[in-house]
Amino acid sequence: MDTESACPETRNLYRTFFYKLLRNYVVGSLLAILIAGSSVVLATLNLPPEEHRRLGFIMLLSLAVMTIVELIVFLRHIKPIRQGLNSGAGLKKLKAAYVQMHRLPLLTVFRILVPHLLGFSVPAVIMTSCLLSRGLLNFPILYMLGASLGALVIAGMHAMLDFFLTTAAIRPLLVDLKIQANKKYQVELNAKGYKFLSIRPKFLISGMLIGTSPLLLFSLVVHFRLQNSDAGLFQNYWSWAGVILLIAAAFTYMGARLITQDIERPISQLYDAMNDIKEGQMTKIPNIYSDEFSKLVSGFNMMVGSLQHREKQSQVMLDSYFVALAAALDARDPYTAGHSLRVAEYSELIGRLCSMSTEELAIIRKSALLHDIGKIGISDTVLLKEGRLTDEEFNQIKAHPILGENILVQIEPKDEMAPLLPGVRSHHERYDGQGYPDGLAGEDIPVLGRIIAVADAYDAMTSDRPYRRGMAPSIALLILEEGKGSQWDPAFAQVFVDHMRAQLFSMRKGRA
Repeated sequence: MDTESACPETRNLYRTFFYKLLRNYVVGSLLAILIAGSSVVLATLNLPPEEHRRLGFIMLLSLAVMTIVELIVFLRHIKPIRQGLNSGAGLKKLKAAYVQMHRLPLLTVFRILVPHLLGFSVPAVIMTSCLLSRGLLNFPILYMLGASLGALVIAGMHAMLDFFLTTAAIRPLLVDLKIQANKKYQVELNAKGYKFLSIRPKFLISGMLIGTSPLLLFSLVVHFRLQNSDAGLFQNYWSWAGVILLIAAAFTYMGARLITQDIERPISQLYDAMNDIKEGQMTKIPNIYSDEFSKLVSGFNMMVGSLQHREKQSQVMLDSYFVALAAALDARDPYTAGHSLRVAEYSELIGRLCSMSTEELAIIRKSALLHDIGKIGISDTVLLKEGRLTDEEFNQIKAHPILGENILVQIEPKDEMAPLLPGVRSHHERYDGQGYPDGLAGEDIPVLGRIIAVADAYDAMTSDRPYRRGMAPSIALLILEEGKGSQWDPAFAQVFVDHMRAQLFSMRKGRA
């Protein structure tokens, strides 16, 4: 099989798909030919046992011919799909497989109404005619025409059910083909230009089959039964009529259920995706449909794409806003220029080293950029003082985390600012509880505050000041290591120290 060279997930999907088609076909054929066909043909004729056996032999031989003919056609139909699922398939074959998958439900109808029906009916009619001409079967030739009409009705019922079952079976493979095309060639496969059967004729034809097929089937049986009123298989009307009605009821139920599922699936997907958007998740729907739902899903995905683009633009503007605020703050003191950006980079590094999510890293970066925003409220005489601060001046400096929180609380949108507040307020808390402004200790200090505290301290120690030169990175890292568990969170401090030491080692090795 061509799909043996495909990835294991694709192979499993193909096997599941293939066995579903095979199961649907075998079950449908058995029900149509061995149960429904036998009930219609054999139950309406008053024939001796020997002639019943001859008719049974004809049905089995015709079934064998039909299976061979239909298998040849089926293998031709799925050949482009097997080729497209091959791991070495190019984009052209992927597209051909995708189109063929969409065509498969209609090809199933063709297969049942042409090679399936003719492959069974033509041999059956020829063999029955021969036996009738030789006197080995004895019933009016008109019955053969009635049986052919009954076979056509049953084939139509079978084709309708298999159409919807195949539509459901191809969906996982359509999704897989879309993923492969996107992953290998950055191409989005869609059903644009390949709308093979719209909703209106699909449901009109299905509704007509559901409404008329049982009546036609029942009418045929009644007609032949009344002409063979002495038939001995069933002794009263309801005994044989009940079988036909039961078959009709089962078909009607299955048909209605499959039609309902065909509508419910895309509507349910759209509903779930809309709920995701309501929760803030921009979820697109795989466009695997080839009717009007394809346009609806395509329009929905375009809307989601537009929302994603706008959200990205808004996020870029907001990030620029944060950077501008941080730069404006750092501009007050030329000796601390770039401090907020560096602290943001160190803080984000710690988050990555601790395997935090993309969303968490974004919050860490924004909070670190604005961690000193409260210093805007500190006078230049205190903030830029080069000598030792008085107790009163130091108390003013210690107020900047609370001032920063108060500033951010007033900025819109509030829900965008709310996650940043804990980091801004608590970045001067100490792990031993001796920090400010709240004297929190250990894990009572918000995670953002514990991360920014490490990054802030390292940058402060390694940056030049008017009254001192910055420490060597190795010394600053030694101080961080000695202070873990007292001033800084031991886990965050250690992971940062280990990484920075490895970086320093690599730089020295490279210079050597």
